[in-house]
Amino acid sequence: MSDPAHRTDRFGERLRRPLWCYLWAAPNSLAGLLLAAIACGAGASVRHVDGTLEVADGRIMRWFARPQRAFPFCAITFGHVILGLDHALLARVRAHEQVHVRQYERWGPLFIPLYLASSLLEAVRGRDPYLANHFERQARNADG
Repeated sequence: MSDPAHRTDRFGERLRRPLWCYLWAAPNSLAGLLLAAIACGAGASVRHVDGTLEVADGRIMRWFARPQRAFPFCAITFGHVILGLDHALLARVRAHEQVHVRQYERWGPLFIPLYLASSLLEAVRGRDPYLANHFERQARNADG
């Protein structure tokens, strides 16, 4: 019997996560895959990194990062799909986004409602709903 920690995926990388982690986060990953398909149709490219798909570049990603948008972002994670402005940026924020991947693995379909509830709670407390968000603080702590 082989050790699951030593399995490799079809790209030859070691699978660092058990299968149940992918299944529990799958509803969120499916949303990310839909956004990735739209982004790829607008010129984005995909890379497989650390058990996730990183999607970057293309016209639609630049549109999401525009400062005049209500919620501009340079990277966002949905399950095991990370979307970003460009691949160089994703390399810089990878540790932060990988924390979000692990949060999706832990909370599964509950992650997005919990994330939004944390932001709402912080806004009610008069704090920044992004910077004070519990899940963002965890991810920033991983950045060092």
